Amino acid sequence: MAQHYIWTIGCQMNKADSERLGWSLEELGSEQTEFVEDADFIVLNSCMVRQSAENRVINKLNSLRSLKRRRPGLTLVLTGCMVDAEVDELRMRFPYVDLFLRPQDFAPLLEPIGAEAPPGAGFISSPPSPSTFVTIIQGCDNFCAYCIVPYRRGREKSRPINEIVCEVQGLTRRGAREVTLLGQNVDSYGHDLPTEPDLADLLYELNQVDGLARIRFLTNHPKDMSPKLIETVAGLEKVCQHISIPVQAGDDDTLRAMRRGYTIQQYRELVDRIRSAMPNVALSTDVIVGFPGETEQQFQRTLDLLQETSFDTVHVAAYSERRGTIAARHYKDDIPYQEKMERLKKVESLQETIAVAINAGLLGQKVEVLVEGEKRGRWYGRTTTGKLVFFDDSADCVGQLVEVQIERTSPWSLQGNINSKGG
Repeated sequence: MAQHYIWTIGCQMNKADSERLGWSLEELGSEQTEFVEDADFIVLNSCMVRQSAENRVINKLNSLRSLKRRRPGLTLVLTGCMVDAEVDELRMRFPYVDLFLRPQDFAPLLEPIGAEAPPGAGFISSPPSPSTFVTIIQGCDNFCAYCIVPYRRGREKSRPINEIVCEVQGLTRRGAREVTLLGQNVDSYGHDLPTEPDLADLLYELNQVDGLARIRFLTNHPKDMSPKLIETVAGLEKVCQHISIPVQAGDDDTLRAMRRGYTIQQYRELVDRIRSAMPNVALSTDVIVGFPGETEQQFQRTLDLLQETSFDTVHVAAYSERRGTIAARHYKDDIPYQEKMERLKKVESLQETIAVAINAGLLGQKVEVLVEGEKRGRWYGRTTTGKLVFFDDSADCVGQLVEVQIERTSPWSLQGNINSKGG
């Protein structure tokens, strides 16, 4: 039996793509292996949102050169955002790679395998994890100045509601309890479909799927998140009140240079609307420090916004120039690396202080946790608000909803003891 190995880096969209590619390979009779040396098909699903991610992909490719030399019959594939329509440069740099596939364009790999698969190879896919990803819209039409994604994943293209519902029903039948709906901008979902449904309509339909316990979605764009969506999330039982709304910067001039399409005042008003509808909501955000031209005063406004808003989670990254983006063409990357790192550490330090206070408020509380797996001898899972919880129990809890009493808190996770088990 053929074996495949898939290595993934980057966003949840990449993880979802790799998951579905793995299932497709299993349907054709291939078996997943954890050992790259045993694989007949090696797929690297790449990211180039930042230089550090691209460097990791290049290092991984270089590490596979000798394996390909020893085993010329294995198929080495590069996919993801490092691959665009023109692959001549990639072919010159990595001549030992057999296939270069644009994101989600897996047919050139799957079709030959399908032709070679023995009759009745059958569906042998292992069950999905209790919490899994479902892509609802591909691509992005926003063209934020710093972002390479629209150039690699293309323009927005939504999947029909019935197709998504069918996929989620299939996942729940095979063991999934929670789905996270993915898109570069989920708030744009449906605008390109004939009947123009929106994300709220999709959430309503998925809320009725039997066996599904939780629904999450990301990522939102602050300029596109509608009052209808906020009301829908507040009113649907299965939709988690855990919302990601990336702000990227706390200064209007920086946001304008980033081409984000909103002001800080508009962002504050959005946060107020969300918290008014859902007082116990958990909010997360993304921040880029060191964008070209960002002054110390402008950066301080970002810190002020984070302090004022008290996000549950902040994902911070230093600006990394990406060739081909608007920022790379029009702005000089003029903030020294060391300064970027100092600003990044200031954001991390502030957020750690904020997270300590937020999570301390859960001490002694009972929270519902969907158990995702076991790590270092302890079960782990997340609350509806996305808090990571570790606890002990002698029985296998994977896929179950359990009630855990929180006994210790930290900025990054919660520790507790199981109180009771649900469905």
